[in-house]
Amino acid sequence: MAYKVMGITAGRKNSNSEILLKEALTVCEAQGADVTMINLRDFHILDCTGCTACTKAMSQGKHIGCTLDGKDDKKKIMDAMLAQDAVIFSVPTYDLMPASAYLTFAHRSLSYETSFLETIGAIEHKDRVAGLISVGGSTRAWQSMALEGLQATMFTTDMKVVDMMLATRVPAPAQCLLDDKLMARARTLGEHIMQAVATPAEERGWLGEEDMGWCPNCHSNALVLGEMQWDGLHYPIECQVCGAGGTLEKTEDGKWKFVIQKDGLLKDRTTVAGRAKHLEEIAQTQGGFFSDPEKIKLVQERKAAYAAKTFKGID
Repeated sequence: MAYKVMGITAGRKNSNSEILLKEALTVCEAQGADVTMINLRDFHILDCTGCTACTKAMSQGKHIGCTLDGKDDKKKIMDAMLAQDAVIFSVPTYDLMPASAYLTFAHRSLSYETSFLETIGAIEHKDRVAGLISVGGSTRAWQSMALEGLQATMFTTDMKVVDMMLATRVPAPAQCLLDDKLMARARTLGEHIMQAVATPAEERGWLGEEDMGWCPNCHSNALVLGEMQWDGLHYPIECQVCGAGGTLEKTEDGKWKFVIQKDGLLKDRTTVAGRAKHLEEIAQTQGGFFSDPEKIKLVQERKAAYAAKTFKGID
């Protein structure tokens, strides 16, 4: 049975993001994959309303889905995406980050949080892999949160990122076609996707550039100073993307590297168990509020003044 590979883009038609995606998918198709591709711009996706109905239910062991299901195309896309063995995402960079058309789609995925749904027994686990392509007109300097932004949307639906690439200095429509190395890199990403799906899930690992990024766990290029977490856990330095914790150490050649400490992967967002820890946090913070009538009453009393306060708007 052929592996199922889906491509999802959110860029201009027949331009850089779509072309690089097609180049990668062509490799997958040539190796026998059943390939599907969509551009999110062809679909109607509503913004998440922030109602928290999905997480409130999941923290209580229930699965109710999204309150917007049936009102747009999100569920139709998710039903197809979650049935895949692999997904390749190719998204243009706007203001250092992934384009809003993609983020609008991705931010609606909380009601599909696989680790939460698996924890409460609503769904069975399925292993999937992903490849990421970020595309922009400048170097990393103006795409500094592009790949990291895409990575941060992979955990919710349990996509194991095995390769990712940053396409730089291609501002004009379809300009990537003039860069043979860039096109070859997209083909390599397609090859890595097929290599990963053909590898037993427990043996799958990173197939991209070995020294990519600061974090040896997820290969992101973003670290932050650690702060005390809700349950008292503290790391001096954290990976902004996967949540790995550790310290910075100087190597013999005078360079710095991020070293993950012994318990540094306790809340590793690339794993089901690590993400499930967040469900405990939601149950404690959100659940602690909704289960306390006095807190709810006090908030309603204090909120009245803010509801009554208005300012002039614009025409």
